[in-house]
Amino acid sequence: MTVDRRGPFWDMVEGRLPAPPAARLLGWKLERIDPEQGTVRAQFDGKAEFLNPVGSIQGGILAAMLDDTLGPAAAAMLGGEAFAQTLELKTSFLRPARAGKLYGDARVVHRGREIVFLEGALSTADGTVVATATATARVIPFQALRSSA
Repeated sequence: MTVDRRGPFWDMVEGRLPAPPAARLLGWKLERIDPEQGTVRAQFDGKAEFLNPVGSIQGGILAAMLDDTLGPAAAAMLGGEAFAQTLELKTSFLRPARAGKLYGDARVVHRGREIVFLEGALSTADGTVVATATATARVIPFQALRSSA
């Protein structure tokens, strides 16, 4: 299967559009992408501003990082015609994450006509997994997004 590499997601990946504000806040940087397999590896900046009172990155921030890894895996596979809207995100926090670089790895588990199932993990620079997530996303054609605006 060959993926159509056009549309807003690919414009961002190829530098024709800036990353969304949430991705910039999280320090999102794409490291690897395989649209045919629906896999992504992204890097995040675990900033000191994200720490909770005990010195760990707040869980909601980790969930946002995972969502910002899973979504691009779906977007890459969908090509330039559709967007994957997260319907459900289940996050498991395995151990505390400290400030520093974090790496998100995600893959499309199954792509249907209207629904995409995803899974991913967030790890430290030494490969220690700090959180995992699964998600269900709805496929929305960009045409539908434009007409509802």
